Formats: sequence, structure tokens, C-alpha cells
Amino acid sequence: LLGRTPRLCPISTTSLAGAGAGNSSSTTNTRIPDRSSLPKPADTDVVPPSSPPSTSEYMKAALDLSKARLSALVVVTTAAGFLTAGGPVSYPTLASAAVGTALCSSSASTLNQIFEVDRDRRMKRTRNRPLVAGVVKPSTAIILAGATGIGGGGILALGTDPITAILGVSNIALYAGAYTYLKPRSELNTWVGAVVGAVPPVMGWTAATGGSLFDMEAAFLGGLLYLWQFPHFFALSWMHRTDYARGGFQMVPVNDVETMGDRTAALIGRYTWYLSAVPVVSSVMGVTSSMFAVEGIALNAYALFVAGRFDRERTNANARKVFLTSLWYLPCVMTLFILHSRRWKDATDKNDEEMSLGDEDIVAALRRRAGQIRNFGKEVCVHELFVNPGHGTDAGGNDNAIDQSDDASGASACPVAIGKNKISEATKAGVASVASAAAASGNSDGSVVAPATGK
Repeated sequence: LLGRTPRLCPISTTSLAGAGAGNSSSTTNTRIPDRSSLPKPADTDVVPPSSPPSTSEYMKAALDLSKARLSALVVVTTAAGFLTAGGPVSYPTLASAAVGTALCSSSASTLNQIFEVDRDRRMKRTRNRPLVAGVVKPSTAIILAGATGIGGGGILALGTDPITAILGVSNIALYAGAYTYLKPRSELNTWVGAVVGAVPPVMGWTAATGGSLFDMEAAFLGGLLYLWQFPHFFALSWMHRTDYARGGFQMVPVNDVETMGDRTAALIGRYTWYLSAVPVVSSVMGVTSSMFAVEGIALNAYALFVAGRFDRERTNANARKVFLTSLWYLPCVMTLFILHSRRWKDATDKNDEEMSLGDEDIVAALRRRAGQIRNFGKEVCVHELFVNPGHGTDAGGNDNAIDQSDDASGASACPVAIGKNKISEATKAGVASVASAAAASGNSDGSVVAPATGK
């Protein structure tokens, strides 16, 4: 009798395992209860520190509450929007935009963790956050959120312009308010969160242009970030769908388990296709040069490839490939957007005319280097080399012949430039026909129509 292993009930086994008692043989023949019957982690699962946190621990907690890596991404996208504007760079304004945006992001992230501390306690990937672990008190986190929010908004207001400051403060409310509120209630939280991520590059643009919010470049910058977040986040939430379900969050992958990820895969594929259209549309509308559309093909082809592989096989490994692809895709496509931006090119040309190499600052030197890279890419353009050899330079040996091809039809044999010119001509013809029809209609009514002046 002493040598036999006693049969324990599930409750007893769980109790012993939770207390760390007993040897390993006592649970060998025990049936593990179903996951759904397990209790949710209680407040006592995380033991608060026995001694007051040190200064270094407080600093680390502040960075964790601020989600430092996310705030760093926000700063990078803000700086990208600022630099896209071209023209002389005001470094105090750029610094104010970067620091103010980072502080606003810190405030929003801290408020989010204050509101979600109970749900964070249930999830494995968030149960060690400072508020859950007891490293800082809620009152301390509230002070941090208030100080960074007020400081960020104040720096933006004093160092940039009112529009940028309003965008920064509004983004705090949108993230900590609407987005946080919707996370446990509706899948729409992802679309609201995407708006939050799309605002920082627009803030960079408005800071650089004195509050010009409705420029085409601002729309493309915000749209690019908005569309990028869906493949990025749907892949991430698919990998952590069990944890999100444990926290009670209404994410598409959490509610997509019964259909084996059909909706998740469809959304990843759909928004990847939308992203693929951005370089083409921006080139057609004259925001960027035609080479942005050509170079975007390689980036988007691979993004579509990994999205299609996830669609065929909905595994965590394939979702991780989509997620990792999104991490390098964003800096690459934003760099190309800046490189081929019309504003950036115009600023480079103006800088070449007005400044000598010794008088350049850092940004001017970057513009010069960007121009050299752009010209090299045009010289090796496959279309130009095979269709019209020797077209890389003009009669004077200048590397600007292909630049001009985007502005004058027939100056280049590149199909992208020709196609854009054809679309432009068709648009102008359509506008002219509509104007003619309106003029004819006005004459038939006996009204006086001013003759077209071509201006």
C-alpha cells in the first residue's frame, strides 16, 4: 500500500501544483482539467516587490509605461513627415515636433495601461507591466500621464503651430479614450487604432509647413501609415489570439478561430493590395516621381507573397513572416517616398543652385546624396536602357533628362512616365470637354459665358 501512487482528484492536484508541493510522480496519472474550467489569474498571481523600487527601476517602469519602442516608431514617422516637406529645415521646430509627439505618445500609452490594468493581469505578455507587477502605484502613473500629456501639448504649441498641437492632444484622447474603450467591446477598435498611428507623420508635415493640413503629401503620408497597420497588427494579433481572448479583447483573430482565420487572412491580403497601390497613385498624381511606382513593385511583390502564403496556411509561423515583413517594409517605403518626393527633389535642385558643398548642413547633404542615388537609379532603369539607350543624360551630360520625362511627354521612353503622361492628358481632355459642354448649355439657355482663357 505504501508503494502505490494514490489517485488524486483534479482539484487536489491543482492545489498541490499551485503550492509547489509534492513530487512529480503524484501528477503522472492525473487528468488535466479543461482550459476553460481553469480560474482566471487572481491579483495574488503577481507578487509586488517587497522593497521600494530603486531609481533605475522607476526609470525602467516609466519607459515601460510609455511603451518606449512604440514611441520611438512614432518619432521616426513624425520626422519622416517633417523631412518630406523639403525646403530649409528648422531644427528647433523639428526637435519640438519630435519631443512633443514622443511625450504625447507616452501619455496615451500610460493612460491605456491605467485603464487596462485588470485585463493586462490576465494576459501572459502583459502581466509583468509595471502597474500589474506593483512596481509603481496607479497614482504615480497618473502623474506621469498628466505630466507627459501637458508637456507634449505645450511643446507642440510653443515650438510648432496650433494645428500640430491640436493633432497631438487629440491623438491622446483618441488612443486612451475611443480606442481603449472599444478594445473589449468591438472589433472596430483596430480601425480606430489605425487612425491613431496615421496621425504622427501628418503632424510632422504640418509642423514643417506651418499647419498645412490638406496637402496631398499629408494625405499620402497618413494613408500609407493607416493601411500599413492592418497587415502588421492582424498578423500580431493572430499570433497572440489566445492571449487576447484571455484578456477579453475583441480582435478579429480572436473571433475568427471557428472559421480558421478566413477573415484575418482576407483582411491582411486586402490591405496589402491597398498598400501596393500607393506608389502608383502617388506617381500618377505627381506627388512622387515615376520611379517610386517602379521600385515599389519589388517591395509590394514580396509583401503580397507572404500575405498569400498566410492565406494558404494560417500558421503562427506564416503570421510571423507577415509581421516581420511589415517591420522592414515601413522604413523602406517611407525612405523611397521621401527620395522620390517632388518637394524633396525641388529642394535638392534649389540647394544645388544656391549653396556650395562647404556651406551645406546635414539635411542639405542628405538631399544631395538622395539626388545622386535617384540619378543613379534612373541611369540603370531597365525601360530606358532597352527602349531608348543613352537616354540617362542630356546633351550637356547632366543627369536630369529622365527627371524631365515626368514633366514632358515624349521626353522618355519609360512606360511608367509615358503612362502617367497619357493619364494626365486624358484628365485634361475630360476637364476641357466638361467645360465645353457647360459653356454650350449656358449659351442654349441664353446666358452669357466668358470665353476660355486657358488660365
